[in-house]
Amino acid sequence: MSEYNDVDLMEIKRRKMLELQKKVLENQQEEERRREIEAKKQAMLRVILTPEARARLNNLRLIKPELTEQIEMQLIRLVQSGRLKPPITDDFLKQMLIKLSEEGKREIRIRRI
Repeated sequence: MSEYNDVDLMEIKRRKMLELQKKVLENQQEEERRREIEAKKQAMLRVILTPEARARLNNLRLIKPELTEQIEMQLIRLVQSGRLKPPITDDFLKQMLIKLSEEGKREIRIRRI
């Protein structure tokens, strides 16, 4: 009886170990895919943006990483669709950021009754 339990226990441990190894491998593959996507995106941005515009986006990334990610993806889509011609200058990027910040502001009015 004891041998039977030991064999079962060893089988359970083996299965758990295989599951853990599979999860680790999947996580590594997912991380590798993320790195590849990020590298491709950065390569496209090097072509699309002037060095000054890239520096501005990198500075913005420190403060608002989600916004920067959205802006980068939007710029790539606009260039790929032909609606925007590279290189995108720092001045153009500034104007775009100003327009975005103005759109994002909500006007708050307080009415007293």
